[in-house]
Amino acid sequence: MSESPTLAVTGATGYVGGAVAAALAEAGLPQRLVVRSAKRAPRLPGAEVAEASYGERSASVDALTGIRTLFMVSAAEAPDRLRQHLDFVDAAVEAGVEHIVYTSFIGAAPDAIFTLARDHHATEQRIRDAGVRFTLLRDSFYLDFVAELVGEDGVIRGPAGDGRMAAVARADVAAVAAAVLQDPAAHVGETYELTGPRAFTLAEAAATVQAATGRTVTFHDETLEEAYASRRRWNPEPWQADAWVSTYTSIAAGALSRVSDDVRRVTGRQPLSLAELLG
Repeated sequence: MSESPTLAVTGATGYVGGAVAAALAEAGLPQRLVVRSAKRAPRLPGAEVAEASYGERSASVDALTGIRTLFMVSAAEAPDRLRQHLDFVDAAVEAGVEHIVYTSFIGAAPDAIFTLARDHHATEQRIRDAGVRFTLLRDSFYLDFVAELVGEDGVIRGPAGDGRMAAVARADVAAVAAAVLQDPAAHVGETYELTGPRAFTLAEAAATVQAATGRTVTFHDETLEEAYASRRRWNPEPWQADAWVSTYTSIAAGALSRVSDDVRRVTGRQPLSLAELLG
């Protein structure tokens, strides 16, 4: 009988968690995939599946019992996401998890301009206060979503001004996480800032998307009032509207402009640029 895995991966039905789980399976590491629905979990060699959702305390403790190292992918955006995060961290500690690797956000702080980064800060603090070993992966915005910012009319709209962001590809985040999880002891206490190779404005992003797709793409620098008004058609709750708009105001303020070398330092290769990702 094979030994029960001591490494758990959450979010395996999503892109980052799924890519990490696949990389660990390829490396021959036993793992437990903690998912909301076992039917949706990827079938990977050496992987067992446990069902639990963030916010389900008892199920989470059961799913994490016997686990020493946990890869905790941040939950989907929701009004109670912070509560879900804190509950899951507490469940991990109760289950005996010794090391949490958490996907946070670059610039996480209680007063971060990007509103959701405040939740990441609070989650980081809960992990630190728990007294377990930790590794924090502070991701920038995802390069993969840049093309999705383009509206049907070919315009990227938002109050970003000429601010720059060093967005990172999800594949690079997954590569860093997989490297950390294959040798967690070497990354204890580290906080990695995961960015792309350069910072660019949204006007430059529009030009890059245009070059890659052949479609005319431009950037319109909205005012705050225009930004909230243009997103009203989706009827977002106030917290969601604030998150959407603060995505752009954080760029305008320069909060995402720093370029880090952490992807290369951990994985040994340069991170993808927007042109490379789209090409």
